[in-house]
Amino acid sequence: MAPYESDDSTGAAQADDELRAERRRKAARYVVPVAVVGVAAATIGLVPALADSGDPNLPKITAQELINKIAKSDVQQLSGTVKISTDLGLPDLGGLESSLLSGATQGSGDGSSADPSAKLTELASGTHTLRVAADGPEKQKVSLLESGAEYSLIHNGTNVWGYDSKSNEVYHSTVADSGKAERHEPPATPKDFADEILKSVDGTTSVTVDGTAQVAGRDAYRLVIKPKQSGTTVGAISIAVDAKTGTPLKFTLTPSSGGAAVIDAGYTQVSFAEPAASTFEFTPPKGAKVTEGDETGKAGKSGGNGKADGWDKGGKPSEAPDHGSAKGLGKDGFDVLGKGWNSIAVLDSGSKGGLPTGSASGGGDLSGFLGSLGDPVSGKFGKGTVFSTRLINALITDNGKVYVGAVDKAALVKAANAG
Repeated sequence: MAPYESDDSTGAAQADDELRAERRRKAARYVVPVAVVGVAAATIGLVPALADSGDPNLPKITAQELINKIAKSDVQQLSGTVKISTDLGLPDLGGLESSLLSGATQGSGDGSSADPSAKLTELASGTHTLRVAADGPEKQKVSLLESGAEYSLIHNGTNVWGYDSKSNEVYHSTVADSGKAERHEPPATPKDFADEILKSVDGTTSVTVDGTAQVAGRDAYRLVIKPKQSGTTVGAISIAVDAKTGTPLKFTLTPSSGGAAVIDAGYTQVSFAEPAASTFEFTPPKGAKVTEGDETGKAGKSGGNGKADGWDKGGKPSEAPDHGSAKGLGKDGFDVLGKGWNSIAVLDSGSKGGLPTGSASGGGDLSGFLGSLGDPVSGKFGKGTVFSTRLINALITDNGKVYVGAVDKAALVKAANAG
């Protein structure tokens, strides 16, 4: 039974449900750290446990040779099923966390349930099954299978379609260059995650080959990536790389605190044959609500580099940000402190005074509710609250500054003191 729920009064239960819903809506406007966690988690490429089904006997290969094999992989056509399980250890907020993750990346603000910038952030929590397909740089499709429904994101030439069968809503946008579609969704396939992580491999990282595995019936090498630095919440990352094609088949990230992997993304079935042309065809169903988005891929509008990360020819990750400086401007426009795995993003929430002190609808101190989700801290910077997950932690200070990264609480406080 949910808190405050009555088992003998339907009216009281409904009133309590409405009160909780209103509190969640209000909290969603203020819990910046939790929202940032969702964005960071979706961007960082997190995923767990390699479910090996054998140790094939493959020729020896060095870590550098394996990384080069991934970079040179020229797979243009594939289809398959991907299973993703994500366990960030977010507190149970009765659905609030999902609202925050979706709201944090809502781009157009039009509220369409088919908008991919919000829909696919659901991958940041729970277990999901995806069907994926690609045929060169101009045709890709990702379908999120739900209970009795399906959400599909389709890129075909200059058109990008999002379709939510549950609400019968369609989102449509166009790209200036059919071969350079801007990604609208967080990483979804093992290759997406691997590309994001390999961008960050530098002198702060240990990279080794740890035997072999078999994933989705294919022989693979296991590439293991570990931070050399202390203070990071990242324990180890394991990537199963297809021995023949160089395609990442499984991606695993376990936290430094131990226990189950934070996320598990891997193919359960994969084929490198050409998908049927009909796979990428889409016409809005009769009666569907169609929302038109802005044209993407144009300078000054997309905000990206024009490359379809994770799908670009050759599989080479785009240029990584410079981790060599102690402080620099990150690719998303916020300050970055530290280097390597200890990098901390710093941004201004615009909420001076820290957590809001007003009352939630129906009574109750909103600051008390939000504060109960985190740990109070203090230092030279003043006072603040740290919001934690198993991987990404965030500190919001009383002056409205937010510090977020895959680092422990002590590292966040140290950064705020030096900030």
